[in-house]
Amino acid sequence: MNIDNETKTRSRVHLGLLPRVIIAIILGVACGVFFPVPLVRAFITFNSLFSQFLDFMIPLIIIGLVTPAIADIGRGAGRLLMVTVVIAYADTVAAALLAYGTGSCLFPSMIASTSGIPHVAKAAELSPYFVINIPAMVDVMSGLVFSFVMGLGIAYGNLSTTKHVFDEFKYVVDKVIAKGIIPFLPLYIFGVFLNMTYSGEAGKIMIVFAQIIVVIIVLHIFILVYEYCIAGGIVHRNPFRLLYNMMPAYLTALGTSSSAATIPVTLAQTLKNGVSKAIASFVVPLCATIHLSGSAMKITACALTICLLTGHAHGFGLFMYFILMLAIVMVAAPGVPGGAIMAALAPLASILGFNANEQALMIALYIAMDSFGTACNVTGDGAIALVIDRMFGRKATVLQDRID
Repeated sequence: MNIDNETKTRSRVHLGLLPRVIIAIILGVACGVFFPVPLVRAFITFNSLFSQFLDFMIPLIIIGLVTPAIADIGRGAGRLLMVTVVIAYADTVAAALLAYGTGSCLFPSMIASTSGIPHVAKAAELSPYFVINIPAMVDVMSGLVFSFVMGLGIAYGNLSTTKHVFDEFKYVVDKVIAKGIIPFLPLYIFGVFLNMTYSGEAGKIMIVFAQIIVVIIVLHIFILVYEYCIAGGIVHRNPFRLLYNMMPAYLTALGTSSSAATIPVTLAQTLKNGVSKAIASFVVPLCATIHLSGSAMKITACALTICLLTGHAHGFGLFMYFILMLAIVMVAAPGVPGGAIMAALAPLASILGFNANEQALMIALYIAMDSFGTACNVTGDGAIALVIDRMFGRKATVLQDRID
């Protein structure tokens, strides 16, 4: 009985990734004030090693996640599949562009308002005790092109053996993310904020982060409103009533931070909105993988913020390229804890030129709002299902036979 009670107690006090990241940020800022230089350098050394491992894994993550996803998306119900993918992709890109446009207007003044924060200059920048270089097996763009070629080849050639190989490789990548990356992210983020506090940069970063989070939360609500206004206009129904019916899915996603785990609730509420069972059963699971409007919006806003803070180029053409690639590389992300930001590290590094510290800031800022992005994603899936049902509802019976 005592053992059972201890087990229950341990399960109750288990902290998820978000609270651990928040604790890591707070401790990093606090400890940076009084930690001695040798101890700070020890954490900087860990961060150097971990960032090298991340750089090695990023192309493999792309290959392991994107190849099976494209292979799966490449098979399906013909025109219905194509239209659903195009709508989901277009909405994801539109949400990211909204974040870029809003950020371009608001973020510079927000960041400028923090310029009065005193900067604590240190005598010299601290370096790790030692560095181990772990070069990637392929670069990011080569990995992405390889994923497209193999995924499409598997889909159109019906290559079941090759598909099985990449499914097993995806399993390995999933496990590396779940067991070798995610558990160490709080320690990595702790080291980043420890170093920033020591160098006097943490105060400005924290104030900017707080302002950006407020803007992103408002943006994700706006995205849901315009998605359902468009869908409501197409199906000639009250958009706010349709959105209200999806609230159980929204709240479930807030609690689970998982699109995949929310599928049963999303499906039930989509049916409640009058979507046929055949269309809902097809669109909801598919969009849980390919429709990432909330995630793309968050990543774009965070990336723009860091570009403004660090002086990186952030022109519209560059960000348009980044957004178009981001919407592709995230297609398999919802099934993996922290998968969206892990997949996004590739275009962040190769297109925007983010270094290890900037990637760590992206991870921290993204995870701080993870559940809001997921809630935006899955709730928007219901809007796409309404549009698809309007377009293909008459073929629902045929589609249901295929699904069964």
